Amino acid sequence: MSDLGLDPQNPFAAASVLPYGLPDFRAVRDEHFRPAFEAGMAQERAEIEAILADPAPPTAENTLDALERSGGLLRRTAAVFFTRHGADTTAALDAIEQEVAPLLAAHEDAIGLDPRLLGRLDALQRAADDGTVELAPDAAWLLHTRRRDATRAGARLAVDAQGRLRALNQEISVLEAEFGREVLAATNAGAVLVHDRAELAGLPADLVDAAARAAEQRGHGGAYLLDLRLPTQQPVVALLENRPLRERVHRASISRGSGVPSTPSTPSTPSTPSTAGADGTAAHPVGRDTRPTLLALVRARAERARLLGFPHHAAYVADEGTAGSVEAVEEMLALLTARAVDRVRVDATVRAAGLAADDPAATFEPWDWAYYAERDRSTQFDVDDSRLRPYLELDRVLHEGVFRAAGDLYGLTFERRTDLAGYHPDVRVYEVGSAEGRGVGLFLADLYARDSKRGGAWMDSLADQSHLLGTRPVVINTLNIARPRDGEPTLLTVDEVETLFHEFGHALHALLSDVRYPSQSGTNVPRDVVEFPSQVNEMWARDPDLLRAYAVHHLTGDPLPAPMADAVVSSQVHDAGFTTAEHLAAVHLDQAWHRLSPEEVPADPEEVARFEEQALDRAGVALGSVPPRYRSTYFTHVFAGGYAAAYYSYLWSEVLDADTAAWFRRNGGRTRANGERFRRTVLSRGGSADPRRIVRELQGRDPDIGPLLARLGLGGPGETGAELLP
Repeated sequence: MSDLGLDPQNPFAAASVLPYGLPDFRAVRDEHFRPAFEAGMAQERAEIEAILADPAPPTAENTLDALERSGGLLRRTAAVFFTRHGADTTAALDAIEQEVAPLLAAHEDAIGLDPRLLGRLDALQRAADDGTVELAPDAAWLLHTRRRDATRAGARLAVDAQGRLRALNQEISVLEAEFGREVLAATNAGAVLVHDRAELAGLPADLVDAAARAAEQRGHGGAYLLDLRLPTQQPVVALLENRPLRERVHRASISRGSGVPSTPSTPSTPSTPSTAGADGTAAHPVGRDTRPTLLALVRARAERARLLGFPHHAAYVADEGTAGSVEAVEEMLALLTARAVDRVRVDATVRAAGLAADDPAATFEPWDWAYYAERDRSTQFDVDDSRLRPYLELDRVLHEGVFRAAGDLYGLTFERRTDLAGYHPDVRVYEVGSAEGRGVGLFLADLYARDSKRGGAWMDSLADQSHLLGTRPVVINTLNIARPRDGEPTLLTVDEVETLFHEFGHALHALLSDVRYPSQSGTNVPRDVVEFPSQVNEMWARDPDLLRAYAVHHLTGDPLPAPMADAVVSSQVHDAGFTTAEHLAAVHLDQAWHRLSPEEVPADPEEVARFEEQALDRAGVALGSVPPRYRSTYFTHVFAGGYAAAYYSYLWSEVLDADTAAWFRRNGGRTRANGERFRRTVLSRGGSADPRRIVRELQGRDPDIGPLLARLGLGGPGETGAELLP
């Protein structure tokens, strides 16, 4: 055993010797995690104690640098564990998470609530203020954020209040983990089983084939299984001609976690126990009512916010972000909501007319919108996903689209490293190089859906860039694209192409980081600006020149015909009212839940649906045909994913993104000069300075909401908006 109490044979006992510190996933087994977590927490506590016991006056080196160096073993262990748990979970990993989550919360509190640590940080600030100690700008900002975070964590509270805070933090960590497990189980169980191939009319052949294989793999040979994606809107609904099947899929989506009987579902898996029968019909699967967990979580967060001196959790979150206050968030939401709802009402008339032409007696419903919007897009722009998908083959989009844009802008190169392994056979590993031929880091792509992976798309870091630690970035992008048969091409929708570009924007933020401190690296920025670089990167998905490079027919090699390419570019704002309204509805739900006091949180799970209805009505987004992008019962972004009271950040960041995209276009588009400026002023700096200053520096002024209104078709020509940043 090592002096950490950790077996030296445990792969976490020492830093990986693989290139760029890539974890040795081949060596990691489930039984390695728990002892590595325990040893890692013990090691970090000892390291912090040594900092606090140092009799020398605090300096950047003996305090800030020392804090940033601490916790290496715990960082290594947590990075691998939570990557695997999110992307390839098992019953064993679920059990470890249940055990470890409260221990980690208690560990963080033991450090964050220690008054000696806050006292040392305060002393360093006084020394900096009186000139005794001189701090570099990044160190000064780190000191500011560490003191702020310690205060927000409760380090200045009385001892009895801290005791209650510790209990709440552990409770919240357990509930968040539980909610994530429940939603994954509910999403897997909600997959819709179809026995008659004719019902799938409208689906492309490769998606029908994928549904057949999904059914066969889960014990329903000869049938077809339509897996659910995390958002309310399911991509297949836009394509299915069979209206009753569209309704079944929609109802399966919105009923997840609600405690109502499940629609046809998948049979059980080790991590998703189910009572589904062989025909796919079932009573509500055991343990898939997320509402009690949701309510307990909202109540605990509300009590914690009050304990820390805030009226509610939303105020606690806004205080840390660039928004600064819930009033600033409300101002943006009010402007966008009014315009989006007006647009939706106009578009709803057009969509309903499409249904009326097919069935005059039918009433327009939520499961009709995507289908008739897609038909309208096909008519208006002479293009639709069924015609586009043969030109959007995954490997070509990745290499000739995503990677090429990064090369044009930042001089990056990408080489496949088949000698390096990820945590699952699906994971591809690429070495990223600079224009000068230097190694930048590793990029891991985990792109296909599987039952063991949570829904949605995200970016994670296995290692952060840091000059202090001498580490370079190892970054993961995770998506949920339907897997084709072996040897068959993976064909994407336009939305999936944009998601690929979006997540890679997060990866670029990490890969191009150039900071001293690991806690300031890459995406370690306030939640309401973390989406800014990723949304900027989406603009290249519809760049006409790049589109010609990556949109090539997978069989013939013919480029996307010019009229279709033009339509892809010009149809960007098509149905923008709907997409904005569904997003806003989810934002308003998030804000409504997190502006409650503990006493205002409903006690009865049956009250969840009524609370949602009232919240949407008050916000002016109670639109029958446009449900929220996420209902509360499967809103993992806010109840399990770190976006609690911060889901507004996508729209907040989109203001920054649209303004920056307009800057790129004014200055010549996808050039190295523009990329270098964006890299130098934004991407490379991570969280090493005030984000308000970073955002303003690119264009020398405050962001303007006008370009976003124009992009969404919600504003007049040349309209500008008020300054965004306080």
